[in-house]
Amino acid sequence: MRLINLTQLSAIELDECRNKHPKHALIEKVQTLGLPTRKSEAYRYVEVEPLLRETYEYAEFAPKPIVYGEKIIIEDGYVTTAPKGIRVYYSDFDDVNMNHYDPLYFLGHLLSPKVIMIEIDGDSDIELLHRFTKSNTLISYRIVIKNQTNRHASIYEYFESKNAQNSLILYGYDIMVTQDSTLGIIKNQTINDNAYNMVASHNVKVGKQASMMLKTFDFGDSSALQLLNIELDTHAMVDTGHLLYLLGHAKRGTVSKIVHKGEHTHSTQEAKNILDDGARGIFDALIKVEQSAKYTKTRQNSKAILLGEGSFMVAKPQLEIYIDELEASHGSTTGQLNNNQLFYLQSRGISKIEARKMLIIAFANTLIETIRDGRQQEKIQKSFEEAFYKKDLS
Repeated sequence: MRLINLTQLSAIELDECRNKHPKHALIEKVQTLGLPTRKSEAYRYVEVEPLLRETYEYAEFAPKPIVYGEKIIIEDGYVTTAPKGIRVYYSDFDDVNMNHYDPLYFLGHLLSPKVIMIEIDGDSDIELLHRFTKSNTLISYRIVIKNQTNRHASIYEYFESKNAQNSLILYGYDIMVTQDSTLGIIKNQTINDNAYNMVASHNVKVGKQASMMLKTFDFGDSSALQLLNIELDTHAMVDTGHLLYLLGHAKRGTVSKIVHKGEHTHSTQEAKNILDDGARGIFDALIKVEQSAKYTKTRQNSKAILLGEGSFMVAKPQLEIYIDELEASHGSTTGQLNNNQLFYLQSRGISKIEARKMLIIAFANTLIETIRDGRQQEKIQKSFEEAFYKKDLS
């Protein structure tokens, strides 16, 4: 175990190994982009600089044998169990997207000598548990997901923390959704009491006539950020949804870039945000339609409810369009609970407290209920209600 400071790593160690490190292209990229600061566009609404200046414990790459289990479990960055019928192993990875906008995407690859490769050979429903048990530690790992042509798979991922206070988690996916296949990822994450800090930076390529569904559910009173870079090939489709319920002084949300590259591509992106106390929600999302992406259809929308006087929503839905042959819309609304709806419920004998609870739960359920798997929907509903009823709304 050694100590590591990311600001010193970028300035000194990277420069020293520029000519001898096998990942020299990643080193160049990190140094060109620089580590995030409050002036960085993708990180301007979160306080990432103090996290990067901290000194963490950092273990050298030393994986243990993977044993069979009902689900994939990744503990502190290493795979411990994996089910039969799914190939999970460590591998080199040379297909890093050099056009990604996030410097921590490249740094994550640089700090991960091997990626965790998950090859899905058929139609599968997979559970993936991320477990963190070390405090004051930098935990960095990358996951690569590949599926087969004309196959359909789903991944339900969730997170556990025990004694992981003040740790920094840098993880993320590189996903290739193969032609004519579908892949769904459901993320269910609650972070309370500063259990750990997380930056999750993902890269997704959706192949011809393939479809991807990504629904993320983030609850709690601690800060985190997820960054998405998604590219769509001809006749590809992506459906993304993000639900936030934040308390305290959490700063949390999604920064994304969806790029339509091929013709007849389709994307939808919906964000629902419920913010209390002094929490800050983030939805900084760009949809780019290139000249090659004629007949694109895209829709983007963000809605936020502010429950606390100090709560704040950063909503930046953006369209960057280079063609005329398309259908596109985007919008954003931020406000408080509807007084007319509250009055109507109270006029039916419902107390104001219960009326507030009903409206908030109904707002969240419109996104939770888009999950088709009933078991997954129940788990997300339970996570939301545990976070929601932790707060006294009286």
